Amino acid sequence: MKNNITTTLSFDFGASSGRAMLGCFDGEKIELHELHRFENNPVTLNGSMFWDVLRLLHEVKQGLVKAFSSNTIDSIGIDTWGVDFGLIDGENRLLENPIHYRDARTVGLIQEVDKVLSIEELYHKTGNQTMELNTIFQLYALIKKRPQLLKQSDQFLLMPDLFNFFLTGQKFAEKSIASTTQLFNPTTQDWDKDIMETLGFDATLFPKLIEAGTVVGDLTTELCEELDIPTTPVIAVASHDTASAVVAVPSTDEDFIFISCGTWSLFGTELAKPIINDTSKELNIANEAGFGGTTTFLKNIIGLWLIQETRRQFIRDGKNYSYADMERLAKECDPFKCFIDPNADVFVPSGNMPKRIREFCKKTEQYVPQTDGEIIRCIYESIAMEYRNSFNQITCCTHKKYSKIHMLGGGTKDKFLCQLTANATKCDVIAGPIEATAFGNAAVQLVALGKLKSLEDARRVISNSFLPMNYQPIEANSWDKHFKTYSEILT
Repeated sequence: MKNNITTTLSFDFGASSGRAMLGCFDGEKIELHELHRFENNPVTLNGSMFWDVLRLLHEVKQGLVKAFSSNTIDSIGIDTWGVDFGLIDGENRLLENPIHYRDARTVGLIQEVDKVLSIEELYHKTGNQTMELNTIFQLYALIKKRPQLLKQSDQFLLMPDLFNFFLTGQKFAEKSIASTTQLFNPTTQDWDKDIMETLGFDATLFPKLIEAGTVVGDLTTELCEELDIPTTPVIAVASHDTASAVVAVPSTDEDFIFISCGTWSLFGTELAKPIINDTSKELNIANEAGFGGTTTFLKNIIGLWLIQETRRQFIRDGKNYSYADMERLAKECDPFKCFIDPNADVFVPSGNMPKRIREFCKKTEQYVPQTDGEIIRCIYESIAMEYRNSFNQITCCTHKKYSKIHMLGGGTKDKFLCQLTANATKCDVIAGPIEATAFGNAAVQLVALGKLKSLEDARRVISNSFLPMNYQPIEANSWDKHFKTYSEILT
């Protein structure tokens, strides 16, 4: 690369795939280039669902080799999904593959934890949305069923921190990913040791917390020799993928709504400080740490997982639909025939999604979709309705008005969903960047390297780096009419 170009390498892990992205910054804009893409498929063994973390480390190494083969890399950053973790023993060995958040080990544990520490108190301490998949319930499952594994453990490392450890040998916890655990106190900005003591967690397992934008360390000598690459700093970016995506919101407004749209939809806003009160608790809205001391105030919504898992079932049934085929089938169907609650527990596991959708509609005394297109239309409209519901909940808590929504991530390639979102929320939707997480990852590295001054500077540069798509609401009255029906089926 030319001397006036700063080059970053971002590893972005989603729940179904990962990629290595080269970021080239010329002082005014960031150009992203995909160097390496790979699948991220769980492995089920003896009734447990694991992440294939050693395979993922192999893919990281492949990305490093490709990056350094023709580029000078100034820094490296890693972001991943939240809540999941690995356990390291006293000799720096990974004790077992991290278990997937969709594993059944946490079923019923919200009620079990509530007997020891009330869920209400837990929310007021952490400000986290309560979900069975949260780290706190995963750890409590180990306390109840596998205490010997915890006794063997020396350090607990969340997924991006685990990869940083693999690359540098250093053990830290970056705050944005720590804030997904329901063990992080947003007021003290530290682990909540009272919660740990109450639930029987050993507080010494949890590493020192660091801010996003901190240099973790350099690639280890062993790794550099293995791959024949030069030593390079690894930066703890806003390592929860949602936090990286929010860095990339191309807004100059102080107040904005975003949807980070992928397998999950994260619907929220950015605040200067958390909102933790009875209303936010009742609405189950999360406060998570963002870059630069911000708070991401958001709802976790089961998003395109519903479409992805439905497609997998169709393929199992011999119908090899593309996503474009599914969109076309949905458009051909009449609107507003039935809805599901996207966040219902029944839709979290993998399996036959169309069957579960029909059963939900029957149970809630609605029209039961008969065709594949009707199934898909039901999903699309239900997600859009839940966006509207979440919009209402966020504004209820912030007491602010928002006229537009920034829709980010891979889901913005789905033009039908973008338009339905505008229709349902009665807001203009600004779609993009598609590669929001990679942009945010690269931008935090550039701030850490001194090439960008601030979060505002990063957003200005990202705005210069892509062309947004704009969607304006239509048929708003129809959505008003049917939102009441949707509200009535929420579980």
